[in-house]
Amino acid sequence: MTAPTTRSRRFIAIPLGMAMATALAFLPNVSASAAPAAGAADTAGATTAADVAGKISAEATPLSYVVNVRSGHGTSSHVKKAIAKAGGTIVTSYDRIGVIVVHSSNADFAKTIRKVRGVESAGSTRTAPLPAQSTTDVGTPKALSADEIADVDAVAGQDPLEPLQWDLPAIKADKAHEKTLGSKKVTVAVIDTGVDDTHPDIAPNFDRDASVNCVSGKPDTTDGAWRPSAAESPHGTHVAGEIAAAKNGVGVTGVAPGVKVSGIKVSTTAGFFYTEAVVCGFMWAAEHGVDVTNNSYYTDPWYFNCKNDPDQKALVEALTRATKYAEKKGTVNVAAAGNENYDLAADEITDPTSPNDSTPSDRVIDPSECLDIPTQLPGVVTVSSTGAKGIKSSFSNHGLGVIDIAAPGGDSTRYQTPAPPATSGLILGPLPGGSWGYMAGTSMASPHVAGVAALIKSTHPHASAALVKALLYAEADATPCTDPYDIDGDGKVDAVCEGSKNRNSFYGWGTADALDAVTK
Repeated sequence: MTAPTTRSRRFIAIPLGMAMATALAFLPNVSASAAPAAGAADTAGATTAADVAGKISAEATPLSYVVNVRSGHGTSSHVKKAIAKAGGTIVTSYDRIGVIVVHSSNADFAKTIRKVRGVESAGSTRTAPLPAQSTTDVGTPKALSADEIADVDAVAGQDPLEPLQWDLPAIKADKAHEKTLGSKKVTVAVIDTGVDDTHPDIAPNFDRDASVNCVSGKPDTTDGAWRPSAAESPHGTHVAGEIAAAKNGVGVTGVAPGVKVSGIKVSTTAGFFYTEAVVCGFMWAAEHGVDVTNNSYYTDPWYFNCKNDPDQKALVEALTRATKYAEKKGTVNVAAAGNENYDLAADEITDPTSPNDSTPSDRVIDPSECLDIPTQLPGVVTVSSTGAKGIKSSFSNHGLGVIDIAAPGGDSTRYQTPAPPATSGLILGPLPGGSWGYMAGTSMASPHVAGVAALIKSTHPHASAALVKALLYAEADATPCTDPYDIDGDGKVDAVCEGSKNRNSFYGWGTADALDAVTK
């Protein structure tokens, strides 16, 4: 089966009747708007100031761009002058990786600047004018009620809601906590929609110095700028709690409840994750001692970014530079695989959602050439989702050689019912404002792996990012293919698993193991 398609498709809404009453149904919606009209084709002569002024006047709809130049050097005066002449304004530049963030109302800005000596690639990060179009959320988060909380019977040593967290024993996190909760010297950054650091499950472990708002592409260090507003998604807060909710006698317990967690807000109010913001997020993490980043999103507006398109090629290049730089600085980058039940190793995939900030249309892509970023970037740990029975979630993307590791992300309770006392097949975590609720998706699987990576780093404090990843894979529990995979029991195969017990398209190297992370 194919799960519902969503823009921020790392988390999903469970259709009514498929989940317990306590399940959180949360699904963003996109308000489509027409993209700016294309500018006139390039002429043989140089663009004049009058030409640029005319285009800006005609368009009056600024877009954001990344301009990639040689890394390790400051932006040359030649390139700066060319950007200004083409009608661009530099927002910020990341000289260490050679990425410049620019705003321009010139419809031909990217075409013009690509011809400039010293520019390696350039492209628009969106197809809708700045600011992003507003949207409304479909479905309301369903927090646990006081009665539901009171009905849970925790045993000695458990946080009050831990009996509902079937996902912790699924990766032996409960056993790992008997050995250690993780080190306060380790920080996991949640690159996401923002984190409510006032939540009682998150506040004890929150790292303010490693938190920031990167939405504009330039760090905003205003106190609390990393928090979501009341109108924004609870996604980042839920993810942060899955990783590092404190074991403090309140609510739930994180996979690594002794490590620090930070919030790097990269999504607009409308819920778009644009390239300049995500580049800023990785660079901030790299420069502020972050050991692990969690990335439960894809970079808008293209689900897959094709290298034969000059704009999309530039986005891939900018983010590749940022993730590689972070890893060189010692950061392990973990990302969710996505929720469409796609085979990311297939010869072709039909993408019906791109560009999602203007007018999407069906396009057939080759996933080896058109990349889901940051998920498919080199060095990034790609995580698939499992349900309460330990098999691939109905919605989870898969792919031989693409999926590195699997972890609990939940599934319809009808498909994979947990053992009592847990009642929902989804993942329980904190919501902004001090409550708790259920979510599901590879968004929820990725933070489990980020938490295990943090435990490995706690156990091996001097380990490089490459060694942490190697241990993560070596310590995973080999999980054989589910064959046949008929998750809804209708007699039809819903996905095909390829590979061996030790590495396959559903579970990669296996299911994450928190106990081995703290004992080996």
